[in-house]
Amino acid sequence: MLKMTTDERNFRSSYYEKVGCFSVEEKKSLDKLLQDDIRNLAKLKHFVYTYTVPAQQRSLLWSLIMGIMPLHKSNTEYVREQRRQVYEDLLRAVTVMRCVDQDSSKSRDLVMHKMWLLENNRLLHSSVRAGAQADDNHFVEIVRTLLDIFDDEVDTYWIAKEFYQYTRDLKKECGKLKELTQILLKREDIGLFYRLEQFGLFDVNSKLLENWYITCFAGVICETMLVKIWDKVCGGAKKIVVFLFLELVKDIKSLIFDLSSQEELKALIETVKDKDGVIVNKAIKSWHSNNSEVEYAH
Repeated sequence: MLKMTTDERNFRSSYYEKVGCFSVEEKKSLDKLLQDDIRNLAKLKHFVYTYTVPAQQRSLLWSLIMGIMPLHKSNTEYVREQRRQVYEDLLRAVTVMRCVDQDSSKSRDLVMHKMWLLENNRLLHSSVRAGAQADDNHFVEIVRTLLDIFDDEVDTYWIAKEFYQYTRDLKKECGKLKELTQILLKREDIGLFYRLEQFGLFDVNSKLLENWYITCFAGVICETMLVKIWDKVCGGAKKIVVFLFLELVKDIKSLIFDLSSQEELKALIETVKDKDGVIVNKAIKSWHSNNSEVEYAH
């Protein structure tokens, strides 16, 4: 029997990942990690950071990494039930308080937003704090994306809360991420950089790129493809949003040069969706290739 070369193995691995298949070794590795009596957090993070996560195990894997579910396997069912009770109590409360419509199935994202506000003691004065409206919109965008990824609404609510906290770290580092974007774009396509600069995309007062980064492109890229980027974010890869943006604008470069304003740029980018995953896969590949050498500007 002929042995596969390294290149052949890498090609097959890349192809299988693209079509949603996973190697036997990766699956066995993940199964073992999840079946351990005490799961190893560092190894779980490494898995999502390095590989594409199988859809059927994504909810549990993210929940373990985010601290929603305990690493001790024997405590899982107890904690799961506690999480469910908190969810049901919040849902009951916002319903009794008439903060949501009776037919809440049509606006599950807004219902979860009300629950989140109540849990954070902000339901009755949600617009008092400066910037609260923008933060609320970020949370709703995240919820909408996750509702299209996960079936269980209890899991979705808890994951949305914790993923939102991940995006707060991104918000703090947005300045550095925007600097990195400019450095890499100048290196890869100086003409495209100057065109985007003309639209004021990198201006201090422009919030467009910042909002895309903070929400990790929720509502912009197709949810079933975007989730592969969010796997990496869960593993700690903040910079990957930069690579997603770069591959996105390079993909529609010719169309960008026909635009005349930042508003038109926003409208164009939010119609791309990337349903076939070409942009997302290129972004992940580029991020992996640059991961060891890319640093923030100092």
